[in-house]
Amino acid sequence: MPIYHFLRQLQVCGRHQAPSTAKTLHSQIIKLGLHQCGPLPNTLVDVYGKCGLFQHAHYLFEEMPHRDHVSWASILTAFNKANFPNITLSFFPTMFAIDRLQPDHFVFATLVKACAALGATMQGKQVHARFVLSPFCDDDVVKSSLVDMYAKFGLPDNARAVFDSIKSKNTVSWTAMLSGYARSGRKNEAMEMFNSAPVRNLFAWTALISGLVQTGNGIDAFYMFIEMRREGVDIVDPFVLSSIVGACANLAVLELGKQIHGLVIAIGYESCLFISNALVDMYAKCSDIMAAKDIFGTMKRKDVVSWTSIIVGAAQHGQAEEALMLYDEMVSAGVKPNEVTFIGLIYACSHVGLVSKGVKLFKTMTEDYGISPSLQHYTCLLDLLGRSGHFDEAENLIKEMPYKPDEPTWAALLSACKHHGNTQMAIRYAGHLMSLKLEDPSTYILLSNVYAKAAMWEQVCKVRKLMGEMEVKKEPGHSCIDIGKESQLFYAGETSHPLKKEIFDLLKELEEEMRRRGYVPDTSCVLHDMEQQEKERQLFWHSERLAVAYGLLKSVPGTVIRIVKNLRVCRDCHAVLKLISGIVKREIVVRDANRYHHFKDGKCSCNDFW
Repeated sequence: MPIYHFLRQLQVCGRHQAPSTAKTLHSQIIKLGLHQCGPLPNTLVDVYGKCGLFQHAHYLFEEMPHRDHVSWASILTAFNKANFPNITLSFFPTMFAIDRLQPDHFVFATLVKACAALGATMQGKQVHARFVLSPFCDDDVVKSSLVDMYAKFGLPDNARAVFDSIKSKNTVSWTAMLSGYARSGRKNEAMEMFNSAPVRNLFAWTALISGLVQTGNGIDAFYMFIEMRREGVDIVDPFVLSSIVGACANLAVLELGKQIHGLVIAIGYESCLFISNALVDMYAKCSDIMAAKDIFGTMKRKDVVSWTSIIVGAAQHGQAEEALMLYDEMVSAGVKPNEVTFIGLIYACSHVGLVSKGVKLFKTMTEDYGISPSLQHYTCLLDLLGRSGHFDEAENLIKEMPYKPDEPTWAALLSACKHHGNTQMAIRYAGHLMSLKLEDPSTYILLSNVYAKAAMWEQVCKVRKLMGEMEVKKEPGHSCIDIGKESQLFYAGETSHPLKKEIFDLLKELEEEMRRRGYVPDTSCVLHDMEQQEKERQLFWHSERLAVAYGLLKSVPGTVIRIVKNLRVCRDCHAVLKLISGIVKREIVVRDANRYHHFKDGKCSCNDFW
């Protein structure tokens, strides 16, 4: 009778994840001498695992004189739950070596989940092969886990092959297959799977929406989210909200982001840690760094993602000193920085020229935190050295680093040379780039600009020929401005806008005032062979200027004008936007392809280190 009493109590304890109660019950079982009786040892291992006390579970497991399949399934599940899937896989071989047991369907399921968590493709396929050859090869639960595993590996065809072999498909397998298509960018197949699913619950909607966001289909994700709301699906799990907040961040749609934030508050998830982290990131990426700071400041609990999001946000907005101060606070709070934190910090130093601080942080990352620098870390450091004119140090770093410089690395150095007018070194770095198979259209444009600046027209022709062969097309420059619920997109040289005359008149008026203040157009970025007057006319119709003029005409006086541009702001437009901000006494925030620029009172947050 006492055994069944303890079993019931332990099962309740496991369901409610009450570790102190589990320990109390365990001590009573030991006192009564029942610790090796019947199913109690396995149940204790299982309960300790569910309560997050995997070390206790492991100790009990090692002390068991006789272990069966339930024992092994319980301890492997405990390792998985404690987020140690690597231990699960390394521990499993002893199942046969010591206890002479072959895995059953429960053990297979835990192994598959461990492989999925680690992204261990080869081991996952080995487990799958072993499962197919086992007596449990028809188990649908294991097959559902395999579908999920292959979906997470980005192998939807493998997932589909397993999915089609499942005799009794449940919502878990449908959702896993749907997620596999969506996360692999196979939108049409994901939609087809979603529409044919027997049950369209919150988790199916979440799988589809989050997959669309991850693959850059944010607009489609919004349409699906709106449809989900229309169908009245109850948001009992907040993950879908973090995904749609992420879509707002990627698309830089501030007003829509605010609406989603309002929904988060209305539903009651504003205190959820990962929702708050997503909101901090969203406001920073939507150019409202003050709102990002406000949310960060009200968070009761902050993890490494919280700190990293606000540090990177401050860095991107040119607030290097604040980013470094936040890092000091993070360390003081006992939160260990990660790889992304240091990328943000070195990036911050790069954009205000804090060379010694950036080098020190790079050393701190390796020496104090044991983080091995990635190529991205080296690229950030090279960018810092190059932007600051320390080309000798940059050259030495290239020779010492354990990675071969890639396209972004050489492009960063080439851009720095162009910025400092170091033509000789720029041509040498351009040669390195020309030896690579380039993928980014902006790199071709940078190369063309450098060769044109050096009057190397033969090389310019070669670059443009390569662009043609690679079918690389320069994306037309465009800028987007949101005013309330209205969004306007302007292309460079826009000629069809209904307010074209008003925009032109305002820009001419502003240009006259700028010239009175000493403005002289910088036509160096216009590389076509044409007259000076025509070059100036091209600059006049750059998309960000059109968007700013429209914002001044249509927005509420005194409000911030926010613009998102697909390309980098040119040198002349940067000077013009600084002057306009001083003339009209308005703050203008531009998110370009590289960073954020806050133009206010005739100055820019990047301190012209753009």
